[in-house]
Amino acid sequence: MTGKPKAPSSALADVGRLFVDPPVAPHQLGHRERLRERFLDGGAGAMPDYELMELVLFAAIPRRDVKPLAKALIARFGGFAEAIAAPRARLLEVEGIGEAAVTQLKIVEAAALRLSRTAMLNR
Repeated sequence: MTGKPKAPSSALADVGRLFVDPPVAPHQLGHRERLRERFLDGGAGAMPDYELMELVLFAAIPRRDVKPLAKALIARFGGFAEAIAAPRARLLEVEGIGEAAVTQLKIVEAAALRLSRTAMLNR
């Protein structure tokens, strides 16, 4: 076999793009860490609903800007609590929400319900 080596097929080249991190805008650098610090310093009361939603979504969507998604969820359902409590099927209707994000939201809902139940039993 002589001659030029074959160039990789375009399909293989496209697969490689799946593993490249998307470009990050300068204002996004450190955004997640800044939000976490603000939460630790001031608690949930110091944050608007969409920022609290961002914190929840970080665990489910580790390599994407989740601010637009957090804002879309709040706008669609009316607030943080309403988005967390929304039915799975309705959550999946929101563009950008997948099973991992729905699971994360439902974990938060289950934790909130357990905390409130425990508080009621202790009264």
